[in-house]
Amino acid sequence: MHSRLSGALVALCTLPLLSVSAAAQLAVSANDGKAVLVDGANTVPNNPVADYVAIIDLGVKPPKIVAEILAPASVVGPPQSAAVSADESIALVTSAMKHDAADARKLVPDNRVTVIDLKSSPPAVIGTVQAGNGAAGVAINRAGTLALVANRSEGTVSVFTIADKKLTASGKIQLGDARSGPSGVAFTPDGKRALVSRDGDHRISLLTVDGNKVEYAKRDMVAGQRPYSMEISSKGDVAIVGNIGLGGGDADTISLIDLKANPPRVADTVTVGQTPESIAISPDGKFAAANVVNGSNKPKASPFFNDFGLIKVFAIKGTKLTPVTEAKAGHWCQGLAWSKDSKTLVIGCMVEKELMVFAFNGRNLKPSGSVKLNAGPAGLGTAR
Repeated sequence: MHSRLSGALVALCTLPLLSVSAAAQLAVSANDGKAVLVDGANTVPNNPVADYVAIIDLGVKPPKIVAEILAPASVVGPPQSAAVSADESIALVTSAMKHDAADARKLVPDNRVTVIDLKSSPPAVIGTVQAGNGAAGVAINRAGTLALVANRSEGTVSVFTIADKKLTASGKIQLGDARSGPSGVAFTPDGKRALVSRDGDHRISLLTVDGNKVEYAKRDMVAGQRPYSMEISSKGDVAIVGNIGLGGGDADTISLIDLKANPPRVADTVTVGQTPESIAISPDGKFAAANVVNGSNKPKASPFFNDFGLIKVFAIKGTKLTPVTEAKAGHWCQGLAWSKDSKTLVIGCMVEKELMVFAFNGRNLKPSGSVKLNAGPAGLGTAR
C-alpha cells in the first residue's frame, strides 16, 4: 500500500498564494487521507491520499481555498487539532495517529506537531516538533508566545514556547495516568489560565499560566461523560465543552463552564443528541454551535443510524444555554468554525470530504455553499 496525492493537489501546492481579500479570515483545515468510514468503522483505505492542510479564506462568500500544504493530520481526537495564532502568522497542526511502519493497514499513536508559516507566499511548513503520543488538541495563547498540546495516549499536556515562529519544548504536565485521555485544550484570552478536557476519566482540568510556567492547578470539574472538544469565549467569561458519551446511541450533552466564578465551575448542561463531536463559540460571544454526529457514523443497520448530522446553535445568556436553531449537515462531521462577523458557520464533514457553509442571521441557519477537499477534514482552526 502507498500514499498518493492527486494531480490537482500537487499543482495547487506549487502555486503561490491566491489573492486574499482585505477582510480575510484564515481557517486551517487539517485533512486526513488515511481514514474513511466503511459501514460505521474508521478504516484505512487500500490507497490512501496524503494528509494535507487546506488554508481557507472565510472573509469571502463563499469561502475559498487559498493554499494547500502537505502535512500529517488525524481524525482521531477532537477536531481542535489545528490552531491559528491571533495575528494569523502561524498555524499548528497535530497528528494523533500515523501508519504503523510494520503494517501500513494499521495505525499507531503519533507525536508530530507541524508548524506552518501563514505569512510566506505561498504558506509553507517551517518546522516539526515532537509533543507526546496521541498529540491531539492544540492551542496558542493570544500573545503568540505559548502553545499547549494535549497528548491523549500518555495522559500529558506538552508545553512549547514560541519565538520568531519557532517552537521550543518547555516540559510536560502529567494529568492522571495514560488512560486519562487529555483531548481538548484552550487558553483564556488573558493567557493566565487554560482548560484541558480528559475524555478518559471524565474530568476538565484547570491549568495556571505565569509567563512561560504552566502548572496543573489541581482543580478538576465534572461536566458529563467523556468531555472532548472545548472552546473559551473571546471575553473569557465562559467555556463550552462537548461531552461525547460512550457512543451507545444515547443522547449526549454540552456544558457551559462559568470562568468568572472562583473557582471556575460547570454552570449548565443541555442535551443535544448523539455525539457532540465539536463545539464553537461565535466571536461576539452570543452563541455556541455544536456539531452533533447524530449517529451518521453508525452502520446503516444500526437502530441508532441517521442519514445526516446536525448543527445546533444555542444562545449564551449569562451562564445558561438556550436552543436557537438547527440544520442538517453531512456524515461523520468534525470541526466547526465561525466567521469573524458571527454570520457564517463552517463544518468539516469526513464522508463528503468537504467543508459545508451555513449562513446565520441570529435566528436561522441556511446552507450557503461548500468547499470541496481531497481528503476528510479532520480538524479545523481559526485565530482566537
